[in-house]
Amino acid sequence: MQKTIRVLIVDDSRLMQRLFTDMLASDPGIAVIGTASDPFEAREKIKALQPDVLTLDIEMPRMDGLTFLEKIMTLRPMPVVMLSTLTERGADATLQALESGAVDYMTKPIIEDAQALEAARAELIAKVKAAARARLGVSATRRQATPRPVLTFSGRSQCEIIALGASTGGVEVLRDILTVLPANLPPIVIAQHMPDRFTASFARRLDTLCALRVHEASDGQRLLPGNAYIAPGQRHLQVRRAAGGGWQCHLDDGPNVSGHKPSVDVLFTSVAEQVGAHAIGVILTGMGKDGAQGLLQMRRAGAPTLGQDEATCVVYGMPRAARLLDAVIEELPLDA
Repeated sequence: MQKTIRVLIVDDSRLMQRLFTDMLASDPGIAVIGTASDPFEAREKIKALQPDVLTLDIEMPRMDGLTFLEKIMTLRPMPVVMLSTLTERGADATLQALESGAVDYMTKPIIEDAQALEAARAELIAKVKAAARARLGVSATRRQATPRPVLTFSGRSQCEIIALGASTGGVEVLRDILTVLPANLPPIVIAQHMPDRFTASFARRLDTLCALRVHEASDGQRLLPGNAYIAPGQRHLQVRRAAGGGWQCHLDDGPNVSGHKPSVDVLFTSVAEQVGAHAIGVILTGMGKDGAQGLLQMRRAGAPTLGQDEATCVVYGMPRAARLLDAVIEELPLDA
């Protein structure tokens, strides 16, 4: 029998405490063992209750969630899922939280929308379960590592497009990858599971750190060497042939695919169909199986396909699903 996941909810809103408690209590594999209204109360309850997973609000009185998260990761590292508002300020704070060691995050739902509440319930349960299985040491090792120098590239390659897909743990992994890549690589297209507004903040943040130029992709935008393009939240990113040659972004507002929008499967499938063997596909850390079918299509089209190995994944879900489909030619640790 699987162990019940014990969760402590930290949020200054009593309404949100009750809402998240009810959501998590609907799953028999999760038990909410307590709630706390601020980090000082949370600190005592962590000591007394020894939770497996913490859900943590970013904006709280007396001490904000980011400051408290840093203290947790220094004194008692544990899986933390951040809860934030769907605003630019919330997005920036969430990215800081992920850099500080949070496993994952979700945006607070609109209480008046029954459909949104049900989607949020399923998302919260899935993310708490993934957090309970996450490898905390992986992200801690990356935070402590000395920054690596930018790599060099001869510029000679048959590759025209590099496609990356990620979910849980992907924010940090993508930063680690992109910050060491040189500015003369072929265009890079990225699908990272992330909501609207968050992708723009993520792209801006990476653009300040990388030799590459990093953008939130826009419809019709040409794909240029030395540039990376991140699928915007709530839009699918595809690659299409541009007039006069080369490639461009195509954004699609269709339904979720493999449970997500943006979907890694949608991106990889478009690259397989349009670019074929002149592309490289890489599937990175994340829960679920989005991207596995698309990566298989890329491999069948003749493209080299890589998967992040289990030891360096925060959550070895998406790469595992791709490996089981025989979509991955080679699994490699992140540094490789």
